[in-house]
Amino acid sequence: MEKIDYEWVKQTRQILLEQCSELNESELSREFEFGFQSIRDSLVHVAGCYHAWLGSFVLSETTSPLLTKEVINQMQINDIGQYFQQADRYVEKVVEQSRERFDQMIEKEPSWKKGSGTLRKTPHQLLIHSVTHEYHHKGQIAVMLRLLGYTPENTDILGL
Repeated sequence: MEKIDYEWVKQTRQILLEQCSELNESELSREFEFGFQSIRDSLVHVAGCYHAWLGSFVLSETTSPLLTKEVINQMQINDIGQYFQQADRYVEKVVEQSRERFDQMIEKEPSWKKGSGTLRKTPHQLLIHSVTHEYHHKGQIAVMLRLLGYTPENTDILGL
């Protein structure tokens, strides 16, 4: 993945975050019967994927990459934006540091899943997984926005 590829991901994410910043607390935390239940929980889950797989598994910069439900319940959209900014720094480091090791297997147990066993994944696989995971949940968030009565903004890279 090239830097420009991830810049497009960040640009489309920013469109979604800006739309979500217009929601009130009730709308941001309203629970639905799919995905990660609420827009807030879904956004935090998406950012957490980058923290876990890239920040923890690939870079070993954190051993507890995921936030507790209590912390998540207190988060506002600006807090979520900051969580994504740290995720962006992990992506930048993985892209820069892993160029020569991008497809080299990392073999270890995820720090946030003690007792789950050893996994073998490359930085490349985990970066692509994190991005596709984001777009999967972005679609769910778009549905949640529609159920709240909003028309989701275009967050497709082709819309940039």
